[in-house]
Amino acid sequence: MSPRPKKPRNCNCPNHLAGKTIIKPAGTPTWQLEQVILGLDELECLRLCDSEGLSQSEAGDEIGVSRGTVQRLVNSGRKKIIDSILNNQALIIQETEPEE
Repeated sequence: MSPRPKKPRNCNCPNHLAGKTIIKPAGTPTWQLEQVILGLDELECLRLCDSEGLSQSEAGDEIGVSRGTVQRLVNSGRKKIIDSILNNQALIIQETEPEE
């Protein structure tokens, strides 16, 4: 039995960020760094909750997912950002692939 397909998400983050934005420590080539992928949906949840000040329920309504999904995306996005800073990793923003 395969898992339920991923629900479409309405991300309003600038799409120009996807696949082109790499945040990394200065002076170290990207190929020498471990890479952490931050999905656009994680970035959008962080933007709505942390930057815009929306509640997780309001952010869920905006994106079209449940509050629990927003909570999971916010937690995973924060962890990835903090890990990349503390462990000198390259943070790459990209659109996540829909799960089959």
